Amino acid sequence: MSCLLNKIVNGDCLKEIKKIPDNSFDLVFADPPYNLQIGKKLTRPDASKVNGVNDKWDQFNSFKHYDDFCIAWLSECKRILKENGSIWVIGSYHNIFRLGYHLQNLNYWLLNDVIWRKNNPMPNFRGTRFTNAHETLIWASKSKKSKYTFNYQSIKCLNDDLQMRSDWQFPICNGKERLKKNGKKIHSTQKPEALLHRIILATTNKGDNIFDPFLGTGTTAVVAKKLGRNCFGIEKEKKYFKAASDRIKKTKVIDDSYLDTIENNKSKPRVPFGSLVELGILKPGTVLFDPKKKFNAKIMVDGSIKHKESEGSIHKVAAKIMGAESYNGWTYWHCKVGKSIVLIDNLRQKFLNKAG
Repeated sequence: MSCLLNKIVNGDCLKEIKKIPDNSFDLVFADPPYNLQIGKKLTRPDASKVNGVNDKWDQFNSFKHYDDFCIAWLSECKRILKENGSIWVIGSYHNIFRLGYHLQNLNYWLLNDVIWRKNNPMPNFRGTRFTNAHETLIWASKSKKSKYTFNYQSIKCLNDDLQMRSDWQFPICNGKERLKKNGKKIHSTQKPEALLHRIILATTNKGDNIFDPFLGTGTTAVVAKKLGRNCFGIEKEKKYFKAASDRIKKTKVIDDSYLDTIENNKSKPRVPFGSLVELGILKPGTVLFDPKKKFNAKIMVDGSIKHKESEGSIHKVAAKIMGAESYNGWTYWHCKVGKSIVLIDNLRQKFLNKAG
């Protein structure tokens, strides 16, 4: 398996993927052909040509031909995914519903569909339909039992401490990021790095293995490299493969000291606050205070805290001060330990050491 990591190959996805051992990857990101079924050249009302997707790799003889192709690569992706792995597939209205159907038939477990809303989409030049301003992604785990990775706290932090919604707004790939040769786009559907940054940050951890069966110009591999993940990709078209190779070589890894992310609450040990009092880690009468030291409360013998006329759990009192229905007291209250000011959340490990 190590011989595949941080490597890309030029070849047919359906052939190369069979060489990969079972249960090898933590995540698959797939940007397959959309089967757009564009039968003739697109033009604007002034008869000028529209640079749409009319590449041969996006053309299939029939829906059955396309379905057989999708079932084949999706089946192989499931085989090479680890038991707790997950997959992202992206598409448009031309193919995303077929992909979802096949994912469910193959017993993947659908977790979310995400709308990527483009703030600079190509207009509908003839005015015969709504402007197609979004693409859809499906996120699914290998099975219903998979304990898939979801870095909830990191993604919430990325979104100014609000839960990340399933509608994402990014521009289409343009500017310096868009790869061109002689002024023309190298790839007609190059995805923006920002989109892959969010996906990889949300659903993998540092050092995880990512697979992209349709690598294109290498966006998945580039972002994976930056974020300290391992990537293996397959690309059939030689010009895309060369562009991806050059791009990956130029990519620099982010300093390892900046790759740490916020630990998910669900991965922290469940410790009742009162247990810290029982074991003497925090004593009755100890003063707790908020991050700005504007409010304080005293710990009572039963593990409750008292602030002026308010009393109750660390969560209830913090919520009342913040004017919220609920609040996480572990990340609100601080105390003094020796000469240091410590977040009470950091005292859970001390409890575990004593309790163990």
